[in-house]
Amino acid sequence: MKDAAEEWVRSWSDSVSERAAAARELADRVARLTVDATDPDRLITTTVNGSGGLVGLRLAPEAARLPMDELAGEILRTMRRAQSRLAERVAGVAAQTVGADSESARAVVSSFEHRYPEPDDER
Repeated sequence: MKDAAEEWVRSWSDSVSERAAAARELADRVARLTVDATDPDRLITTTVNGSGGLVGLRLAPEAARLPMDELAGEILRTMRRAQSRLAERVAGVAAQTVGADSESARAVVSSFEHRYPEPDDER
């Protein structure tokens, strides 16, 4: 009976260690994610990182012809489109690391969906 209890504890401990390693891998891979979005006129491309922060902005020369307030608004809309795509990418990473149906995956993906919802294109 003692051997069975020890085996159960060892198995449980291994399982916890495996889940912790998978969660670390998920966090590391999300931290390395980048997502791009381009506006419909192909004047603006934004890149966001796994935290949703803007890490890249490319403007076509024609973008300089837009009024500054219009350009600023379109940059923000394009960034929000990139951010809204993060949840889908994170879901893919979660499926590969912690399992798509795991509680961890559901919590992480839900967090991204709430932080970065699909934008209402005001354009």
